[in-house]
Amino acid sequence: MSTADLESQDSVDPESSEYDDDDDDNIDDYYYNGDEDEGMASDKEEDPELFEFVIIDSNEAQEIFDLLVVKICQEIKVSESVARILLIQHDWNTEKILERHRVDPVGLLIEGRIIPDKPVAQTTSRSLYCPVCFQRCTKSNTTSASCGHAFCDDCWMLYCVTQLKIGLSSGIECMNCNLLIGEEMALKILKSGAAREKYRQFLFNDEVKCHPLIRWCPGNDCGFLVKVVIPKAKRILCSNCNSIFCFMCGEKYHTPTDCYTIKKWLTKCEDDSETANYITANTKDCPNCGSCIEKNGGCNHMQCIKCKHDFCWMCCGDWKSHGSEYYECSRYKSNPNIVNESAGIQAREALKKYLFYFERWQNHADSLKREEETKRKINQKIQEKVNNNIGTWIDWQYLLDAAQLLAKCRYTMMYTYPYAYFMEDGRKRLFEYQQAQLELEIENLSWKLERDELYCRGDFENQMDIAEKRRQTLLKDFLVL
Repeated sequence: MSTADLESQDSVDPESSEYDDDDDDNIDDYYYNGDEDEGMASDKEEDPELFEFVIIDSNEAQEIFDLLVVKICQEIKVSESVARILLIQHDWNTEKILERHRVDPVGLLIEGRIIPDKPVAQTTSRSLYCPVCFQRCTKSNTTSASCGHAFCDDCWMLYCVTQLKIGLSSGIECMNCNLLIGEEMALKILKSGAAREKYRQFLFNDEVKCHPLIRWCPGNDCGFLVKVVIPKAKRILCSNCNSIFCFMCGEKYHTPTDCYTIKKWLTKCEDDSETANYITANTKDCPNCGSCIEKNGGCNHMQCIKCKHDFCWMCCGDWKSHGSEYYECSRYKSNPNIVNESAGIQAREALKKYLFYFERWQNHADSLKREEETKRKINQKIQEKVNNNIGTWIDWQYLLDAAQLLAKCRYTMMYTYPYAYFMEDGRKRLFEYQQAQLELEIENLSWKLERDELYCRGDFENQMDIAEKRRQTLLKDFLVL
């Protein structure tokens, strides 16, 4: 990607959230493992999740920043320190900086809260008093900012160290006005090697944070960055740590839900988690014989061991009719007369709606974890068959492919529920229909995987094809770019 591509983009202010749930730490590990080569997206043009990106290290990112700094220095004749702060203040939009500089050169720099480097008038006296500590100092141990305000070096150093402690680097201002201190002056003030290194790290973080096409990988201790051509809320797979996340907000990949909506959903889940955990049970009674049943797999197609009754875990409806009525299971039925009810009844209805979607969201998250155990059993079973000369590893690879696709589809299905919870427009019925169709095919594939001895390779490949097409159709129609 050329420098011109990087510098021509407008600024982006992505939504972010701080959601850490220990139970969900490994969910993204089940989604898209090994799908991509060296961090680049899949070549399937029909894939609505196609996204061009590359994983870079900090040195490569610094080279990109430095090239833009040099360009601004040459164009508007300022020092590198001033150019760097101007770029950070304007989100690395060089075209905007150059255009505004042509209109009002001085105004641009003052708005950026830094003025051009210029000679500072020297005092005629041999000594002066520092305005901060009121100690007598000489010109040799006094530093003047570009705005002309001078303080002793000890006060400057203590001030800058204090600013670093609160996380400031490019935002450090003069102690007497709001004009910013450039990199060159800050490094001159900071004598300690540790403080200088900390300043450089903070400055680099500021550069990354305000660049619309570059962001840190959120993986634990990863240290690599992502560079894109166009900023979108698309999936990033880090080739260094295998983290999967959304480029715009840095959270776990959440398609088809947009960044703003998933932030609201995760915040609501945090606020209402205890209520939801209390109400959502891990066991249910068989609707036919009343036997207590514990869900120990990912499939929602349940069969009572005692009476052999097949039913749906989510709605407890008869599974025989689920092929045609599954739409009713994933669709929330609101009370049309709720607006005329009291505030208490409306509050209970709102909680009922939230729990409906939360239970399904959490159910798919739990199924992802349980199906990881199914995947382990499949690996063990394949190994046994190969050791007994019943086919080769390649002959049974379709089972692992089916498990991988199931995780991929179920992950997407999980994030359709926050989307549906906040969705109020006229397309909701279409979305719910496609959502239900995808869920039906997911459960059919899950049922086959947990009972793979009863189905042949053709059954699996046909079911995989149908499930992936359902997923692709839903994303093409509702993926928010």
